[in-house]
Amino acid sequence: MSLRSFIAKAQEAGYLVTITREVDPYLEMARVINALDGQPVLFTRVKGSPYQVVSGLCSAREYFALDLCMDQSQLLFALVQALGNPITPQMVASAPCQEVVEGEMDLNTLPILIHLPDDGGPYVTAGVVIVKDPDHGRNMCFHRLMRIGPRQFAVRVVEGRGTDTALRKVSGELEVAICLGNSIPVLLAAAMSPPKGVDELSIANALRPTPLVKCRSVDLEVPADSEFVLEGRITRRSVAEGPFIDLTETWDIVRQQPIIEVDCLTHRRDAIYHALLPGRLEHKLLMGMPREPSIYAAVSQVCQCKNVLITPGGMSWLHAVVQIVKQFPDDGRKAIAAAFRGHTSLKHIVVVDEDIDPFNPAEVEWAIATRFQADRDLIVLEDRPSSSLDPSATHILGQKTRTSKMGLDATIPWYKPTGELRTREEREEFKKVGYEEVDVAVYRTFGEKR
Repeated sequence: MSLRSFIAKAQEAGYLVTITREVDPYLEMARVINALDGQPVLFTRVKGSPYQVVSGLCSAREYFALDLCMDQSQLLFALVQALGNPITPQMVASAPCQEVVEGEMDLNTLPILIHLPDDGGPYVTAGVVIVKDPDHGRNMCFHRLMRIGPRQFAVRVVEGRGTDTALRKVSGELEVAICLGNSIPVLLAAAMSPPKGVDELSIANALRPTPLVKCRSVDLEVPADSEFVLEGRITRRSVAEGPFIDLTETWDIVRQQPIIEVDCLTHRRDAIYHALLPGRLEHKLLMGMPREPSIYAAVSQVCQCKNVLITPGGMSWLHAVVQIVKQFPDDGRKAIAAAFRGHTSLKHIVVVDEDIDPFNPAEVEWAIATRFQADRDLIVLEDRPSSSLDPSATHILGQKTRTSKMGLDATIPWYKPTGELRTREEREEFKKVGYEEVDVAVYRTFGEKR
């Protein structure tokens, strides 16, 4: 199953929007994708490029569920299962991603978008990068790539993450493969943060069979069904990277970042390029949702976790709601601490009971209003390592971003203000009182509009 199989499914389900008019990847295409945010869209005629462009395939949870053939409610648990039980992928001798090997390779033929007039350059936004760590083996993750020449990219490498640590361990250049146009399991796995030494491609393979093929010019393996594979080296040279609009819909700062030299380009016949619009639904959901399993796993180590949501209001990265089955008085506080361990970029966490729907912001706010006391249930952690995506945090060049964090225990308080433990019956009084349902049709006047 590949990117193409999802496009076929989306078309059959009536989700896919097909644009047959020629569209320019310079500014125009980003505006069209933005206007159709939340929908998969296929551009069949792209100005200046022979390739088609697809976007929005990961812009709603229902699309992940469609591709993985499951109900949306089961997505978290499927990701948890794959994260905890990776399966080594099968190697194949030949693959669709190597149907065409470019002799005279030129990155300018790719339909790489310029999204906004102030962008530092054309940006690859859905590029899955594969490297090998000398100690921990293969690592796969997302990196934004700014094209700076016919064979060069500037790559944003986040300090302390997999590519950065691998690069620091080698004395010279680091071999790299950049995969474009990937299946949804590969995209999901690339956005996860498994423990060191756990292969993200094995997680993708656990979600759905993901065969691999050996690269042509570097000692790396890549998904056989990728649309494009760019093989090359992360060099020791650097260049200014940015400006670029990030997940928070604000401009990220310009940094000196490594240069990638691309030596080989292979692709499928009639390859399809995946353009992910920065700061919009596909960017947010594809980054945030794959971190929910790691939060779930961490919280499950200290209490009974029922569900996790990284919320869209928190840019699908900085805020989370954790739903637990509370069995002990301090389960809420334990869940807060564990959630921060499960996703270190989190800034604010709300923990709720099982009677609160974490996907309903009004219910979460109701729980805060009726069950939370700031002097008792608020946890503040000062000056902690955090996400470089937070514009209000402290950013020092070359150092890990730092911020203050907050956890709100909005579960039913088990202790009274006097310090006495509430009985089960007394805790039940914190729950909403409902009405029995009726069939209102029997009460309507005959002939009244329904």
